[in-house]
Amino acid sequence: MTLIPEIKPNQSVELLKALHILTRDGKINQDSRRKLKQVYHLYHFIEPLLNEVLLANPNPTLVDHGAGKSYLGFILYDLFMKMQAAGQIFGIETRAELVQKSRELAEQLGFERMLFEHLSVEESMSSPALPQQVDIVTALHACNTATDDAIKFGLKKQAKFLVLVPCCQAEVAEMLRKNKNASFAKTVLSEIWRHPIHTREFGSQITNVLRCLQLEAHGYQVTVTELVGWEHSMKNELIIARYTNSPRKNAQSRLEQILQELNLEEMRERFVGTD
Repeated sequence: MTLIPEIKPNQSVELLKALHILTRDGKINQDSRRKLKQVYHLYHFIEPLLNEVLLANPNPTLVDHGAGKSYLGFILYDLFMKMQAAGQIFGIETRAELVQKSRELAEQLGFERMLFEHLSVEESMSSPALPQQVDIVTALHACNTATDDAIKFGLKKQAKFLVLVPCCQAEVAEMLRKNKNASFAKTVLSEIWRHPIHTREFGSQITNVLRCLQLEAHGYQVTVTELVGWEHSMKNELIIARYTNSPRKNAQSRLEQILQELNLEEMRERFVGTD
């Protein structure tokens, strides 16, 4: 155990202890340091977006979809939102026990404009507990289709920004595996995912490619980068989408062509049927 090298100005040590990032005596282990570095680095990308939103809207709204224990939401509130006169952060989570714990922690810390809802994806898109339009949607290490759920929610809520760190994309890989024999006869590209390890890795890669095309087809400008160094996490791809109301002309057709070429037509509803 070593002392934490830096606590950011105005940061709540009580919060870091409650999230079990710091021990009771203010120390941190290497695993917690790694988690904290990832959240801090993601904050580095989100802070300028929040500042940009503030220029047009003094009451910004951010929704953390698939919030889990709400590490990201709490850090965002602590470092940014609590210093603002207005603004809300919502955490959406399907596990009731995590929602309850987050509510209790927010009350304990006096984070009055931090709200948590126990909702499914479909419920979250129509729930009166959430505003009709939101400014930013985040999803940190949202496992498998949870990233797609966050995208679906963001499109429905006309989010100005989506900030996504996908994790464990298994659905497309499973579809590639299921249709492998048929794909061999259909396209030479099937050699890309012939071996199981390539199926997994290519499935993960093509999932994010399809997500980016989906966002571009809906009028978002997309940037893809690394979240932190690969030595810290293998789940490291960061997708930032900014709404410009200017759909990329060929994004929709490219998306559908890829689905057809890779024998993934069964995935069409997920990546195309969002309206």
